[in-house]
Amino acid sequence: MNLRTLLVVIIAIGALYTMLGAVAELPPYGAQDNPSFNPVTERYIGKALEETGVLNMVTSIVLDYRAYDTMFESIVLLTAALAVTVVLKTDEGMGDRR
Repeated sequence: MNLRTLLVVIIAIGALYTMLGAVAELPPYGAQDNPSFNPVTERYIGKALEETGVLNMVTSIVLDYRAYDTMFESIVLLTAALAVTVVLKTDEGMGDRR
């Protein structure tokens, strides 16, 4: 085994150890001290219809409460798709422009 392979294996084992350590520190599923139980969640669920007037709770959260976040996520997705298209574009059909 050469030095490069050994280094990759050591880094992979270190990353795996770090991820498993982080997962072990998570609170149990459904526990009351879980970070997902907070006033924001209660407000989204309890007052979505009253504050937004939208019957579908998911739609009210995505389009009313989190509109800017959703817009920027869409922009990032569009930019990534455009970058992939530009990178993978071939020179076919270019004629003698080279």
